[in-house]
Amino acid sequence: MDEESFIHPYIPNSVPEIKREMLRVIGAGGADELYREMIPERLLLGRPMDLPEPILSELDLKRHVESILSKNKTAEEYVSYLGAGCWRHYVPKVCEEIASRSEFLTAYAGGSHSDLGRYQANFEFQSLVCELLGMEVSGIPTYDWGAAAGNSVRMATRLTGRREVLVPRNVSPARLSIIRNFCDSASDSGRIEVRLVDYDAATGMMDMADLESKVCEDTAAVYFENPNYLGVIEAEGASISDVAHDGGAESVCGVDPISLGVLAAPADYGVDIVCGEAQPMGMHMFAGGGSCGFIASRDEERYVAEYPLRLVCIADTAVEGEYGFGQALSERTSYMARENAKDWVGTTTTLWGITAAVYMSLLGPQGMRELGETVLQKSHYAAATLDELDGASVPFKTFFKEFPVTFNKPVREVNEALLGHRIFGGKDLSGEYPELGEAALYCVTEMHSVGMIDELRAALLEVLA
Repeated sequence: MDEESFIHPYIPNSVPEIKREMLRVIGAGGADELYREMIPERLLLGRPMDLPEPILSELDLKRHVESILSKNKTAEEYVSYLGAGCWRHYVPKVCEEIASRSEFLTAYAGGSHSDLGRYQANFEFQSLVCELLGMEVSGIPTYDWGAAAGNSVRMATRLTGRREVLVPRNVSPARLSIIRNFCDSASDSGRIEVRLVDYDAATGMMDMADLESKVCEDTAAVYFENPNYLGVIEAEGASISDVAHDGGAESVCGVDPISLGVLAAPADYGVDIVCGEAQPMGMHMFAGGGSCGFIASRDEERYVAEYPLRLVCIADTAVEGEYGFGQALSERTSYMARENAKDWVGTTTTLWGITAAVYMSLLGPQGMRELGETVLQKSHYAAATLDELDGASVPFKTFFKEFPVTFNKPVREVNEALLGHRIFGGKDLSGEYPELGEAALYCVTEMHSVGMIDELRAALLEVLA
């Protein structure tokens, strides 16, 4: 094919005459010349990429992509027990419908000129999150739980003027990596040290003695998760907060909001800053996407001033009895302070926040309670069922939604065998938590029927024999 005359069907401005004119205007002899200015030689491939010829027919292209996608096996076709940060919950149709409305889908960001009800929807998300968490202030959402946790501990370091945070080993390794990244890149006062606190091997909860020994005058925050990454409920949440406060530190907790239908709100056990993941509230898994991190705190100016998020507030207008929506303390953000801001405010997952607001409004307090009870009952039924099997055991007994299962065979072999039964087994923990042995993290939600759980038991009976 003659590259000089080829017009690529997928790439805009690929008409040769247009490309030549664009290069002439900017004074470049070719695209390679532009790349040499921006990309170091060591990063260039040095040869043409081995790409297939473009498919010109839209119908043929559609069929080609569908043939590739057909190789995937979805959670609709198989029963999935995967969780570990992205969970399968039921998504009401109204959540999909409202998230796809043009005034939200295409105008979820921008200024008041493109509001179209978006500010009120953001305010409703913030208000509902606060009601669920027992807090008073929340901002619009950030990327995911990891980003929310990283931002939360950075808030704590600015509040206290200290440069160390304590994080237990029973948090998500992925979130721990993000927290470290946020702390390593803190540039306002230097790097933040992240120190790990051990967990109790018998209960899966934080080791309180180890925590008490590590809190010191440099500790800005004690971060923990409830339920933690292993699904275990941190029953000593109030004690963790007390230890943090006694040492002059902030108590920061990450939560799964679905658990708050049956578990106490973080505010009830002394937490100062709460963060978490809203993906379970109305968002499909989307191959690991659909993430939506949130942060909430008490309504104190010292907390609000440190938020790295935009805060939508309600205010009086010139017309008595009418209200409007705007942004609180916008001068603290990078939109106003630019490089002098305390933290960076940028693209968010506001559309998912609006979706979560729809979900919370739809269920209400009673619906959240019923959902939490259902998940609690089904996950404990599954754990009790699997714990009875020869070659399998459940080490921790106090959990919500997720729990490790240890096997007498490598988890990889168990999961490969379960595929033959159209089942996705739990996430392999053997690399992350070798002290647990051959363990997998199983997730059970309202999407799992008793029949599905019984089928898992029957399949494991065969696999472990």
